[in-house]
Amino acid sequence: MHHVLISLASNHEQKENLCKAREALTQILSLPKFTPEQWTHPMGKHFGRFYINQLVSAETTLSSEDLTSRLKDTEKSLGRTPELRRHGIVPIDLDLLLYDDKHFHLQDWERSYIKDLLQLL
Repeated sequence: MHHVLISLASNHEQKENLCKAREALTQILSLPKFTPEQWTHPMGKHFGRFYINQLVSAETTLSSEDLTSRLKDTEKSLGRTPELRRHGIVPIDLDLLLYDDKHFHLQDWERSYIKDLLQLL
């Protein structure tokens, strides 16, 4: 088993999309532990919608590549498209932050909401 940490975020139908993402993640992860949700201000000039964020710590037998592929498939199934992203609409964003000892999305680790949510795991 591999230990993973995944960030969840949405700025469109936030509560509904995070709920659907949690349901999907419980199908591909073992022993998921979700943090409480946290609302954050948008970053960047094109993203005027508030985000809701959450972390999940879990175990998986999937490789990091297979897990990332499953996360991207889940994003697509929940309506994420490049076109919506260009318009600042993010139904769901699922990012693998940690796979065993390997860190991904290094800039995300510096964000205050990630630091805050890590304290709640």
